Amino acid sequence: MSGRVDVRHVPKPWGHETIWAHTDRYVGKILHIKAGQALSVQYHERKDETVYLLNGEMKYWVQLPGDTELRDQALSTGQAFRITPGTIHYMEAVTDCDVLEASTPELDDVVRIKDRYGREGTSAP
Repeated sequence: MSGRVDVRHVPKPWGHETIWAHTDRYVGKILHIKAGQALSVQYHERKDETVYLLNGEMKYWVQLPGDTELRDQALSTGQAFRITPGTIHYMEAVTDCDVLEASTPELDDVVRIKDRYGREGTSAP
């Protein structure tokens, strides 16, 4: 149904998320990542996402098909990157940054391989 939606703010150890759209077909959110903080080294089994760096500076580490290690994809403000299911990745903020994320709706589909906040193996916020 068309109309206003509730916007949720979800605290995270690295900053917070603003979830501005969540339907059975897609999710839209802004990740506010504090300088020096990083998200989990992770992959998704079903979730397909594209990120767009709105502002700030970050390192975007991705293990592309055929690679055996993560490589910095060096996203600059205004650039986007798609992460398909099974792709190992993580974000690390050099400065405070805001990242727009559009994805399929599986918010709990997070397999954490490594996490500096002790959340390995969980999908906890």
